[in-house]
Amino acid sequence: MSSATAGLAARADARRNRALVLAAAQSAFADQGVSVSLAEIARRAGVGAGTVYRHFPTKADLLEAVMQQRIERMTDRATACLSAPDVGAAFFEFCVYTVVSGPRNQAVCDVMTTDDGWPRALMHGAGERFHRALRELLVAAQRHGAVRPDLTLTDLLGIFTGCAAIQRVSGAGPELLRPTRIALDALRPRAGGPVTKPASDAVLRDETRNETDTAHCSECGAALRRRGTGRPARFCSPACRQKGHRRRSARAAQPPAHAEF
Repeated sequence: MSSATAGLAARADARRNRALVLAAAQSAFADQGVSVSLAEIARRAGVGAGTVYRHFPTKADLLEAVMQQRIERMTDRATACLSAPDVGAAFFEFCVYTVVSGPRNQAVCDVMTTDDGWPRALMHGAGERFHRALRELLVAAQRHGAVRPDLTLTDLLGIFTGCAAIQRVSGAGPELLRPTRIALDALRPRAGGPVTKPASDAVLRDETRNETDTAHCSECGAALRRRGTGRPARFCSPACRQKGHRRRSARAAQPPAHAEF
């Protein structure tokens, strides 16, 4: 075997070992949290501890690599959805995948949000690429009418976080829970289009009065002149108002009629 061939084989072995370590680390972090030892990760990967340390000198380096790999896979997945025959359906499939797979990566995510050293430059770049891909997918799904037009990237990321928390607390695993389905269904356009605010009772009463015939005095029947504001007039003059008052008082003074059985 030539030295060049040997070098190629060594690099291929190194790439394979690195991939084995990353896969074992992601599984171990999901099962036992970030406190799992590098020795346990090496055992799961089927390599020696020295191999793990050569690729990842510290656990922080390994955590960063695991999370970067996940973000890059999510970016590739979101980008692939753009060329799907049904972009809207692909968008919601991506949403389901994101919230169902999120709980298994929670331990690593918690470290990134609590450690002052995060996010590192490498992670920051991966996150920006993912946000760009997700924004493009969101806009494409909105153009196809599959997603409500007022949804923003910030809204979507917040919904992902909330749905993943629902899945994690319940321990549902790959099953999508009903509350999560309801939250994701809220991303779809509303069935009747925009809902306008109903008119107030006062406006409705004013419109009803405007559509009626000319009002008349309750006492003598004379036509009444409309007023622009305030309650509509019931009497044409003080005299008719007084007559109406006396008639109401007289009716109120009469004893009630007895019911017949």
